[in-house]
Amino acid sequence: MGLFDSVKAALGISAESDATRDADPDDLFGMSTAYVTMEADLGFAPVGEAALCFSSVDSTDFASTVEEVEDILHAGSEETGTEFRRHEDDHGYHWVVLADDDPEDLVTSVHFAADTFVERGYGSRLLAAVFGFERTSDSSDRAYWVYSFRRGAYYPFAPKDGEHDKRIEGKLESVLDGELDLEPEKEYWYPLWPGRRGGHPWE
Repeated sequence: MGLFDSVKAALGISAESDATRDADPDDLFGMSTAYVTMEADLGFAPVGEAALCFSSVDSTDFASTVEEVEDILHAGSEETGTEFRRHEDDHGYHWVVLADDDPEDLVTSVHFAADTFVERGYGSRLLAAVFGFERTSDSSDRAYWVYSFRRGAYYPFAPKDGEHDKRIEGKLESVLDGELDLEPEKEYWYPLWPGRRGGHPWE
């Protein structure tokens, strides 16, 4: 499905030298306004889910950090109703998947989770935050904003029948440039292909 190659190469597991700056979880708050622009100017509404991808390390302290993230999300769910689940994909990468019809709550929850990893000294294990959208007139047209923690920037990804929809990606870039910190080097716009047709990258 391409996820292993794209995450490994694109998001920096084997490319520490490609990091342009330390990622700041506060960058994620840019999505709090970007989702409004996506719907109002581009006709793409949030799908009601977002995800945080990270790589694990075999240590009791890291396990404790993951438990703390889960505790924070559990506490937040009581206030916002944001549901979450965790899973490990076929290549050993871990995902925290959040579901909420309120995109503001999704952004806040992803930020809380990412910030906890950073505060506990595991920011280097964070790979990407992924926010999903679909065209209001045709739900088969999907687009994603991917925040690469190793690059400290966003880039758009629009899958269509196993290919990039470069027209949509170019449109997203032109409209959101300035509202989001975008990755200027397009060789780092790596795809996170869904594992099944019609699925999301985090499934």
